Amino acid sequence: MSDFTLSLKSQMENSVDCLMGYSRIKSWVQGFGGSVDYVDYVKGNGDLAVLVAFSHILFPRFIEVDDCILWERVYEESNYAVWRQELSGDKRKIEATLNRLHIWGIVESEEVDEDRKAVDFIAECAAKAWRTALTTDFPDRPFDVQVVDSPDGPVVTFCSGKQ
Repeated sequence: MSDFTLSLKSQMENSVDCLMGYSRIKSWVQGFGGSVDYVDYVKGNGDLAVLVAFSHILFPRFIEVDDCILWERVYEESNYAVWRQELSGDKRKIEATLNRLHIWGIVESEEVDEDRKAVDFIAECAAKAWRTALTTDFPDRPFDVQVVDSPDGPVVTFCSGKQ
């Protein structure tokens, strides 16, 4: 197996460990016994509207404004103009400033280790999804997608990469 395949396999195993180790999912699964898992948890506890909305968070619509790629949700013409002036037209800085997903802004969590790990996991998943979506929508353009720490928890952000 290649190093990439081993790394990917390890990441997937860690992802499943995080999901199945999360106490609410784990206790729900154990309550059923047998071979139920996180997919069954979503089926039993999820809501179609929440899943549709979450899908739009993971694979959002991006727009191009003045050669800046922006998450459609964050674009507002007057706000964009303020940041363009404040950041002296630096497109990468404008993108990095506007294109932010604050995980704490989409889900409530407690200040406990288990929730911190879960929120970090969600941020990493969102970053992977955004990389995929950006590469699909703009195949000839490099992007720098990152998860950055903030006092309130992880933030997913992106900007155009250097060409």
